[in-house]
Order: sequence, then structure tokens, then C-alpha cells
Amino acid sequence: MPTVGIIGTGLIGRAWANVFARGGWDVRLWDPDAAALANAPNLIAKALQDVARHGLATDPAAAAKRIGVATSLEDAVRDVAFVQENGPERVEAKLEIFARLDAAAPASAILASSSSAIVASRFTEKLKGRARCLIAHPVNPPHVVPIVELCGAPWTAPETVTRARAIYEEVGQVPIEVKQEIDGFILNRMQAVLLSEAMRLVGEGFVSAEDLDKTIRDGLGLRWAFMGPFETIELNAPQGTPDYCARYGETLYKLSSRPVTPDVWGKENVARAVESWGRAPSSADILKKQRWRDDRIAALVAHKRAQPKAE
Repeated sequence: MPTVGIIGTGLIGRAWANVFARGGWDVRLWDPDAAALANAPNLIAKALQDVARHGLATDPAAAAKRIGVATSLEDAVRDVAFVQENGPERVEAKLEIFARLDAAAPASAILASSSSAIVASRFTEKLKGRARCLIAHPVNPPHVVPIVELCGAPWTAPETVTRARAIYEEVGQVPIEVKQEIDGFILNRMQAVLLSEAMRLVGEGFVSAEDLDKTIRDGLGLRWAFMGPFETIELNAPQGTPDYCARYGETLYKLSSRPVTPDVWGKENVARAVESWGRAPSSADILKKQRWRDDRIAALVAHKRAQPKAE
């Protein structure tokens, strides 16, 4: 049975442990925070039970037993086939962690970072094993949202990306390849545009925050749950994508031509958006709703997997 070393046991690290354990891998956890590390196995076991209700884990008890705790980073990556790093989103932290990983992990092991926006070239250039390093950016929470963005540095070996793709597919994820480095990768860049426009529309008084959420949840989101933007526009014109662009391209250009300026994310506009939203949940409230969110996403993923694919 292959082993994965999970470095960092916050929300993302625990979710990755869930993914690999239910995918049949042995999992070795490490975190510099002793309390977080001690609590992680029980939290992962509970999450495995949660996703099992939707058929996303066939034997959650057995999966939980495959999870172990290491006493050091070096112990966590000893004899592993794969490493998933989930440390702080700071270049300095990743430089230190990856230097230790490169020195301790077997030469054949892939070193993947869950970085949300920092490209691999910023912290892997001087490593002896830099050819085996890449970004594997998940979406929170990755144990129910399967997409993972694979992005190598200029020196990442092509076979590293190929092997990583095969491993993520093996454990039930949906990997995509970002063909060249770009800050934020693909999903966060798409998300940034949508969120910026949402903040502008609410902040400038065109719509309430609640109604904007309905627009996505009960509108665009229904299509986007099973189709991407290119498939969407292909089906929205009789002759497909070229026809759609000819009909609506100029209009869409005009609607999207206003640049995002700093004031969209400035304190005054954020305050207006927060006031429109009208909610101030506690940390406990957010944690409770996070579990609700994860359960709903798991149910949606299970539904999608049960449906026939379009021909």
C-alpha cells in the first residue's frame, strides 16, 4: 500500500488525508502544532463518516485506521510515494518546508504544495530535487470538491505532472493542468473576477447581498454545477460557440470592460457589502454551517457521479 505524507493538519491537510485514506493509501500526518496534530485523526475519522453517508467512502472505519501520526516532518515523509504540503501561504515558510522535504523524502517521491496563489518557482528553484516539485492547488474543502490544479515550475519534469495526475485520479479527484505558471492559477483567477463584480454590484447599491447570492445559487450555479463556461455558451446559440460569440461577444465585452479598482475591495465598499449581508455569525456558527456546506456538496457530488455522462 503506498503512503502519503501530509504536512500540515489544518482544514486542507485533514481533507487531503480523508481523500488519500479512503482512496486506499496509508497516510502519515505531521504538524508543528502538537495540539492540531493530536486532534487531527479524530476529526478526519468524523469527516470520513460524514462523506460515507453519500457513498464517497466505502469503509470509513478502515480508512481511518490507515491514518497515522509522525513525530517529525522527516518521519512523516520517510519511505513515502507522495507528499502533500499544506503549510502557511508565505514564500519564506514554503522555502523552509520544501528544503526539508527535498532532503528527507525518497528521491522518487513527488512533492506537491497546496498553495493557493504562490507559484512553485518561487520556492523550489534551488532544490536538488526541483524536477519532482509542483503545485497541486485544491478547492476548500477538497474531500468533497474534487478539482485539483496541477502547475509545475519551468523545471518540473513532465513525468512529475503525469504521475501526479494519475495519483489524484486514482484517489477520486479531478486534476487539471495549468500549462504555465500564473499567480492564483485558474480557479482563483476566475473566482476573483466574479467576487470583485459581486462586491461592486452590492457596494454600489445595484442589488442586495442576499439577492446576489440567489442569482448565483439559483441561476448560474445550477448550470455551472455540471457544465463549464465553454459548454454553457456552446449550448446557448443554435450554431454553438462561434455563433454565441458573434451574437453576444460585443455585449459581454461592454459589460466586462470596466476595470476592477482598489476601491472595490476598500474598507468603505466592504463595509457597505457587509451591511447589506446583515449577518454576523460567531466562529461556532461558521463551523456548524461549514459542516452543512460540506454535507450538501458531498450529496451533490454523489448525485453527479450517479448520472449518465452527456454524449
